[in-house]
Amino acid sequence: MPIEIRMPALSPTMTEGNIARWLKKEGDAVHSGDVIAEIETDKATMEYEAADEGRLGKIIVPEGAQGIKVNQPIALLLEEGEDPAALEKFATSPPVASPPTGRAAPAAPPATAAPISEPAPAAQPAMAAADGPVQTNGERIFASPLARRMAIHAGIDLAAIRGSGPQGRIVKADVERTLGRPGAAAPRPAAPAVAKPPMPAFADSPPYSAKPHSAMRRVIARRLTESKQTVPHFYMSVDCAIDDLLKIRASLNAKSEAQHLSINDFVIRAAALALRQVPAANASWTDDAILLWQRADIAVAVALDDGLITPIVRGADQRGLAQIAAEMKDLAERARSGKLALEEFQGGTFTISNLGMYGIREFAAVINPPQSCILAIGAGEKRPVVQDGQLAVATVMTCTLSCDHRVVDGAVGAQLLAAFKKLIEDPLTMLL
Repeated sequence: MPIEIRMPALSPTMTEGNIARWLKKEGDAVHSGDVIAEIETDKATMEYEAADEGRLGKIIVPEGAQGIKVNQPIALLLEEGEDPAALEKFATSPPVASPPTGRAAPAAPPATAAPISEPAPAAQPAMAAADGPVQTNGERIFASPLARRMAIHAGIDLAAIRGSGPQGRIVKADVERTLGRPGAAAPRPAAPAVAKPPMPAFADSPPYSAKPHSAMRRVIARRLTESKQTVPHFYMSVDCAIDDLLKIRASLNAKSEAQHLSINDFVIRAAALALRQVPAANASWTDDAILLWQRADIAVAVALDDGLITPIVRGADQRGLAQIAAEMKDLAERARSGKLALEEFQGGTFTISNLGMYGIREFAAVINPPQSCILAIGAGEKRPVVQDGQLAVATVMTCTLSCDHRVVDGAVGAQLLAAFKKLIEDPLTMLL
């Protein structure tokens, strides 16, 4: 029987992918670990490694095909000595999406949680991993560990249970209700469907062109909608005088032709050190606990042609400015060319979004769950200020912190911004 090679889930939120390129052709020998194809996800183009050995018998999905659902068969692998006639026999049965057989695996396992880039914290504990989605007939189903165990013991299919937890998550009460136990909580009523606005009517051809949604744009739309609907945002802003920072930056850049420090490099360093000083803000929300991260992994939003991605500077609180600058340059270049590895944009404990280069004075960014904060950086501009009781002109940068109020209270957010402002305005302290 031929081995099915299925479309892999290369990220926690991936539901479909595109076949960018087949690196093996029909009839080629395939060894375990061989890269057989390049798969385009919503974020990057990634290599797909074979887990079994044999011969590539048939390519079901051709190169360039788009919108292939996760777990859909994309090729057939003949084992050593297997009769090619088996391919014809298999072709009589239409492929059905089902859980992966374990015979073909992606180059890297998916993370346990999802960011827009969809970052999840770098090292989720076993509790969070056990609470992840399960696959039932190709559908991702979210259930608490207790609810999952109860369903298994009772012989109930999770797909038949309607979840009443956050975002449709199945909880204990849902299983009890299905079993008909008295006192089980009734499910929350579903939100009423929102009618789509009618398309505008025109006497002649419509004055627009339709741009189909890319996989990345669909993920961004879904993730940010979920964030604004489920995460209680609050915002606070602070003005930072950056004249001293600009002087030190110019001096450091003049001493090294090979190394160029940007304002954003100082921002990343200051945010990481501020999180070290206010660890309560370096946290994530789960249904069971607040996770306090012991390392500042800073995700930085990078604009792409059809969206954005957030590559991560891991352990930024333990890196110098030169290291941050070099790593950020490399990450941004590979992000724009779609060459980032999964672990380079999945994760992060805090995000920075900088629109200052576009002349934006200030803005409020949307939190990227499961993170609890995102810092929006505006443009540095000359403004009138009062210094020592006298009117003066200073270069001022407005920074706005968006906080998840379930995790970060107002006082904690204020302490974080105060620590960040002190570091930015006295940049020599960042060099210690």
